[in-house]
Amino acid sequence: MLSNKRVIESPSSSEAEQSSAKENTVKRVKKNSPVKAEKDEKVKEKKIHPMFLPKQQISQDKEDKRLVREEVAATASSKSNASSKTNNFNDTITFAQLADTFTNIESTSKRLEIADHLTQFYKHVILTKPAELLMTVYLSLNRLCPDYEGLELGIGEGLLIKAIVESTGRTTAKVKEDFKKAGDLGTVAQLARKNQPTMFKAKGLNVPSVFKNLKEIATASGNQSQTKKIGIIMKMLTNCDSSTNEAKFLIRLLEGKLRIGLAERTVVVSLAHAIVLSRDEKATKEDLEKGVEVVKQVYSELPSYDMIVPALLDGGINDLQERCHLTPGIPLKPMLAKPTKAVSEVLDRFEGKSFTCEYKYDGERAQIHYHDGKVKVFSRNSEDMSNKYPDLVEQLPRAIKPGVKNFVIDSEAVAFDKQTKNILPFQELTRRKRKDVKVEDITVKVHIFAFDLLYFNDKPLLHEDLTYRRKLLSENFVQVEDEFAMAKSMEAQSTEEIGVFLEESVRDSCEGLMVKLNLGESAWYTPSKRSMNWLKLKKDYLAGAGDSLDLVVIGGYHGKGKRTNVYGAYLLACYDEDSESYQSICKIGTGFSEEMLEQHYKLLNPLEITVPKSYYKLGTAKPDVFFEPQAVWEVLTADLSLSPVYTAASGEISERGISLRFPRFIRVRDDKGAEDATTSDQVADMYRNQASAQQKATKADIDDDAY
Repeated sequence: MLSNKRVIESPSSSEAEQSSAKENTVKRVKKNSPVKAEKDEKVKEKKIHPMFLPKQQISQDKEDKRLVREEVAATASSKSNASSKTNNFNDTITFAQLADTFTNIESTSKRLEIADHLTQFYKHVILTKPAELLMTVYLSLNRLCPDYEGLELGIGEGLLIKAIVESTGRTTAKVKEDFKKAGDLGTVAQLARKNQPTMFKAKGLNVPSVFKNLKEIATASGNQSQTKKIGIIMKMLTNCDSSTNEAKFLIRLLEGKLRIGLAERTVVVSLAHAIVLSRDEKATKEDLEKGVEVVKQVYSELPSYDMIVPALLDGGINDLQERCHLTPGIPLKPMLAKPTKAVSEVLDRFEGKSFTCEYKYDGERAQIHYHDGKVKVFSRNSEDMSNKYPDLVEQLPRAIKPGVKNFVIDSEAVAFDKQTKNILPFQELTRRKRKDVKVEDITVKVHIFAFDLLYFNDKPLLHEDLTYRRKLLSENFVQVEDEFAMAKSMEAQSTEEIGVFLEESVRDSCEGLMVKLNLGESAWYTPSKRSMNWLKLKKDYLAGAGDSLDLVVIGGYHGKGKRTNVYGAYLLACYDEDSESYQSICKIGTGFSEEMLEQHYKLLNPLEITVPKSYYKLGTAKPDVFFEPQAVWEVLTADLSLSPVYTAASGEISERGISLRFPRFIRVRDDKGAEDATTSDQVADMYRNQASAQQKATKADIDDDAY
């Protein structure tokens, strides 16, 4: 965890460099001065007013000082240019240096160049200010802590505009006008700072102070919290060096979106490379690749930079997997399944292998951690849901057998009717508040169906096969009526058996089946990966695209007729990890009841924004309004097609984007954040996999906004 100790700010890079340059230049000039040495020595020994010095010496002193000034200026200029071009930073980690790195990354789309810029910067931090590496990594990711701690910035544009206005003296109208033109508040803030007349040059920011201030803003609460936030933002903006890009990236950090094309996987690669190179400048390509492999594996099992960064600084890559592994209390991203469109595909994939079919319950993924007698519940995107499910926290200990010290269970939390003993639709769970739920106020009960055991009695089980993990699960937990049970499963060998079990699961109010390999390394649990060793077979998929998509709502169209007072249709987008952008994929207006349209309007109307985000890739789609990228919807499609209108995965299959034909709304995905939405790479894969993708594009491939 981060220290709360007071951070002492170091002098700015320009001050340090000029001081050093001046000392060296003075020594060099004095050494070569034609004035006699003894006179120099006398001047050193005793300070003499210039009026008492010989004219020759006064003249020489003036010449010396002129040379000093010129050489200091030249040195500082040279150093400054080197800093921005080659990343030869000095000993202080200023925010300007981080902003320079962001600028270099933003200027290229080549992954190797991006990784190299970040590697060099991280390496510099490791060698000069290792205590600031963790803060630097978090700022690179636009985060302040691990996901599961739930600390976010995401300051609204209204508050940021107010802070820019008050700190730069510009009018609100001018800032809004510039924002409309630029589409980026960071650029607006940078422009305002450059054009702002000041008496003194701002001292600039440093990484520790920025990180500390951002945390203060994120944790501010109470009646005066908005005033406090604006005050902190204004102070930072006022201290931004207008000759750098500090203001631009400070505002972007506050917005919660850097938009420089820096994906987290690149951060992990750069961190690994920097650690290896800081210990061995002559590290080979194989050394670097091994380092990346180790850090990636460790991060998938223990996604906490709070734990990993100190361990890397302490011992490097060696034995990192022994020092950092799955730990109760720190959630890992769940293993995901590949969709299939036919029962026969299951047998084709798993032919001659042992596999298990189990019910795919229509609920919310719940990763349950138990340690020191305490229960924690995490969602699929690592959000702490313990306050949402106090009944689950209370009832789970009844399912634990004696001798169990700690564990991590993968499961599905399902809405359940205790009277009828029936599973209820997923939507029943979404009616719960997300926080501060009281057990006595709960009307819809939750039932846990456990299907995997990832950690048990101080031992990680990720590298054990499924058969062993399920055996431990069944031996150490008991079924509790209406509260806890193992996922219903069977081992099938034929398409007929799988088909019968699939129909049975649907009758029992489930979505379909999960099919998983039982034995060997293929049956290990691989966090955060969509694996071919787990397949999902849903009834809806059998005649459709093979999978539903989770898409972000970025725009709305005004309704007509009965839909006059609500949005009649919506613009949806997938997420592109490399460019950190949202790419339009379809317009949707079917699958909604009147009641649902009213609910969506209430939720989305407060998210309306004046101009589309600069990271919205709209194509020719023109919605009437735009939204903050927050709402995620699950959508089913009849097919995917190439489209001249939308931008999803453009360049992957064709210059045209990919669109959904006849999309239908299924449900709101409260358990997913916008960056957890279906990615452009996944959309491209789905297009490749569908049968129609093998045929030449026809007129039917041209999407016409049908919905």
